[in-house]
Amino acid sequence: MTQISELILLGFGDLYGLQYLLFGVFLVIYVVTLMGNIVILTVVLSDCSLHSPMYFFLDHISFLEIGYTTTIEPMMLRTLLSPHVPISFSDCACQFYFFAALVATECFLLVVMSYDLFIAICNPLHYSSIMDHWDCLQLAGASWMAGFLAPILLMVHIFQLTFCAAREIDHFFCDLKPIMKLACTDTQVAEMTSFICTSLFALGPFLLTLASYTDIISTILRIPSVTGKQRAFSTCSSHLTVVSLYYGTLGLVYAFPSGPQNEDLLKLLSFLYTVLTPALNPIIYTLRNRDVKVALRKLV
Repeated sequence: MTQISELILLGFGDLYGLQYLLFGVFLVIYVVTLMGNIVILTVVLSDCSLHSPMYFFLDHISFLEIGYTTTIEPMMLRTLLSPHVPISFSDCACQFYFFAALVATECFLLVVMSYDLFIAICNPLHYSSIMDHWDCLQLAGASWMAGFLAPILLMVHIFQLTFCAAREIDHFFCDLKPIMKLACTDTQVAEMTSFICTSLFALGPFLLTLASYTDIISTILRIPSVTGKQRAFSTCSSHLTVVSLYYGTLGLVYAFPSGPQNEDLLKLLSFLYTVLTPALNPIIYTLRNRDVKVALRKLV
């Protein structure tokens, strides 16, 4: 039974007078992230030439990242204005659930997008029959459903732990490792559940994405013309960049050893994948994608 009703987020700690400057910078990043993803949603929905499976899934990624950043960044901005931000236990559990669910959903959507690229490049003659509108709806729906089911078992094990006197979370949001540090009972079962969930819902999609790109690159290298290779690489370059950024930063955070000496570094790495990567994704998808740039110019 949980013995505390309120937790305290410590945020980034003592910033030596830089908190207001950082608040302004992070607020701009948050607004840019929201506006970038809203622009992508608007462009894809309004331009008929972008009504294809790849951009259908891109719309889902953009919608997801609006929710993802809104789950984390408003609370992070509050921790910059106040060194101790109170958050109820139920609100902390709710924030962690939506954060974990959206992370898992993004992993599934990224692997679905890599499958779409795999069919487009490795099996182009059957692309329209395999990736029809109904199949795209099913893949997207399954990704959202699996993502929101994924953290439930982990939630049950973590928030049934006993939390005693310590109630300060040394982070800017309710993340897995900082929450588990507050438990005053054995966390072995929760840690094992965390490992299993991470393996199934993050490592699994990553390995499937890696397998898709192994076949994609192998197929591209067999294309005889240089122009054909360049066209094929340009088709998947945006997605490959986003996947590399996403799994690179996510892997660093959860593979990095936790300890008092690494707290500040872990916060920085968490900032990279919860704030900076979502801000870069709309830029990558617009600057590295000719179709989106053309549609954006038409809309403007």
